[in-house]
Order: sequence, then C-alpha cells, then structure tokens
Amino acid sequence: MQTSVIAPDDPRAADVRQLLERHLALMNAQSPPEDVHALDVDGLVDPSVSFVSLRSAGTLLGVAALKQLDASHAEVKSMHTAEEARGRGVGRALLDHLLTLARERHLERVSLETGSQPGFAPARALYARAGFVECGPFADYLPSPHSTFMTRLVAEPGAPEHATPASAPPEGVHAS
Repeated sequence: MQTSVIAPDDPRAADVRQLLERHLALMNAQSPPEDVHALDVDGLVDPSVSFVSLRSAGTLLGVAALKQLDASHAEVKSMHTAEEARGRGVGRALLDHLLTLARERHLERVSLETGSQPGFAPARALYARAGFVECGPFADYLPSPHSTFMTRLVAEPGAPEHATPASAPPEGVHAS
C-alpha cells in the first residue's frame, strides 16, 4: 500500500457517505433487518463516536469508528474497506488506529459485533488476528444467531504497551 493517512473525517462528506451507503447495503444484504447494527450517518456524528477514514492520495479507501460505551469500554463500529482496496491492509490499519485511540483514552476494553454468516468470515478473521476473542452480548445487544460478539483488552495489565497487537500502524500508513 502506498503512503496513506488515517485521520478524523466527516461521515456527511459525499465520498464518505457513498462508501457508508455501500456498507449499509452490504450489511442489509447479508443480515436480517433486526440484526443490522451498522450506524448510519446520524449515528456516526454522535459525540460519543470518533469517526476516521483512510485515504491514499486523497482517495477514500476505508472508514471506521470507535463508540465510547462508558469510561472504560468502547465499541468498534462501521468498519468498511472499499471493495477495490480489499486485501491491502486497510482494515487492519484502521483497526490498529482505533485500538491506539482506545489506549490513548485509557480504555480497558474494546468490543464489537459482526455477523456470523459466511460473508463475515474475513472480518472475524481480521479481528481474531488483532487479539479479539468471542464473548457474549454487551451494551444493548441481545443474543442472536446472526451476530458474533468479540472483545479484547486494550493492553494486558502490567504488559508493556509495545506488546499489544496495535502498537504501530502498518508500513506506509500514517495517522494524523
């Protein structure tokens, strides 16, 4: 991946909105309506949500958000990589950036909900490689056969910060 920048972005921007619409369409195509938990634009501009994008030479390649649930816990939301950028480390770079934000905010735990259907297997594998493990429902979620819940500690107690999987962005990615 050529040099890319991860930075706060506006979910109302035209190119971001277009990518989010593709994300929501994909989620709705793969999950029953009651199990689509992706945030829409209004949800992403909520003050409890930090929304970022990854751009390369100005081109939007992916988006992600971190929603603060309480003083020690946040949730990964609206992770989506543009189809043409998949397999290039965009999702991992965004996830690592969110984990860095969580560490900077002194959060203890980050959790997420993703689909349990086969189309979500790449996402579940990405999260597992980043240290997430399956858990039960959290926050306001209810158990569902269509949902997989995952969580991880931001940093193991007493472990040096560099020992966490999210210590540095992949080569060529710069956070701002």
